[in-house]
Order: sequence, then structure tokens, then C-alpha cells
Amino acid sequence: MIALDIFADPTCPWCYLAKAALDRALEARPDHPFALAWYPFRLYPQLPSEGMERAAFLKARYGAEAARAELPIIEAAQAAGVALNLPAIARMPNSRDALRLLYWAGIEGRQSPVMAALMRAYWREGRDIGAPAVLEAIAAETGLDARLIRRLLGSDADGDTIAAREAHARARGITAVPTFILGDEHVITGAQDTPFWCTLIDEISAL
Repeated sequence: MIALDIFADPTCPWCYLAKAALDRALEARPDHPFALAWYPFRLYPQLPSEGMERAAFLKARYGAEAARAELPIIEAAQAAGVALNLPAIARMPNSRDALRLLYWAGIEGRQSPVMAALMRAYWREGRDIGAPAVLEAIAAETGLDARLIRRLLGSDADGDTIAAREAHARARGITAVPTFILGDEHVITGAQDTPFWCTLIDEISAL
């Protein structure tokens, strides 16, 4: 197996599209050689811990262009046939706790299902994935111990670990997500499409 380390933030729309494209490729190539691991990289670590209203976030970030800022992601999602429900999203969460949940899911070998659930909850259902109750529900939905997750979320458990992993990623030169590192050597940046991943899998399989 070849390690495919994925640096992502579940509140990043391009990460959402990138995962959808990669998932389709992995389904089309069930004998793929990848061993996936998800790593934290918050796009907006400066957000308040409780997050903020999404409309206010967009206005603060894009100013007068806020109304048009999401057109590229809307067009990209439509072109890729990926469900996206932006009107349902009321809040821009700080993703720290969601990434803590993802870290704990990794201990149980459940990272990819949990990342899928986080992204579905946010981008399709408009749920606030910064809220402990929502994260606890996602934990239950994906086979984790919801009561344990509730206790962990109520503490600062592994907050330092997430911060250290983010700092290490930046020290390696990662400045944006999604970023993929293949075999701890080759860097792939951006939301690549399904044909890209299928071709890459075929090339690796032919070696």
C-alpha cells in the first residue's frame, strides 16, 4: 500500500469537491493501492471558538464581492454533479473540534467515514459542525462511542495534538487545502478531478 496523506478542512468547499472526486476514483478502482490518512489544516484558525454567522464571515472576507464569492464553487459543484446546499448553511464554524473528532476517528480506523459525514452534514445539510451536539451525533452515526466523544469534546483533549499537526504541516510548506502527499514524497495540490486519480492509480498499478 502507498500512503496518501490528505490535509483538509471539512469547512473548505474545495476539500469537499476533492473528496467527492477521489471517492469516485476509489470506487472505480477498488484495487487501488492507497492507504488514506486525513490530517488537520484549519483554513480559518482565527475564527471565534463558537464560529460566526456565515453571511457575516463572507462579508468580512470578501467585502462588496461577498454575493459573488461562492459562484466558482457553485459552478464547480454543478459541473461535477456534487450536491451542494449553500442556502442551508447559516454558520461558519471553527473547525477545531471537528478535526479533533477526525483525529479520534483515526484511532478507531474510521477517519474516511467521519470526514464524509462531517462534509455531508455541513455542505448538504447545513448543520453546524462546530457544535458539540452535532459532532456527538456524527460520532454516533459513524459507529464511534458517542458518550466518549461527548466527554472528550467537553475537555481540551488532543487540542495540542491538532495544533502541533497543523504547525508541522505549515512547516512542511503546506499553505492551502486540499493538499495530498503521496508516499511521503510527491505533493499534489488542489481539487483534482476523478480522471486524474483514475489515471494516477492506473499508472501506479502498471509499475
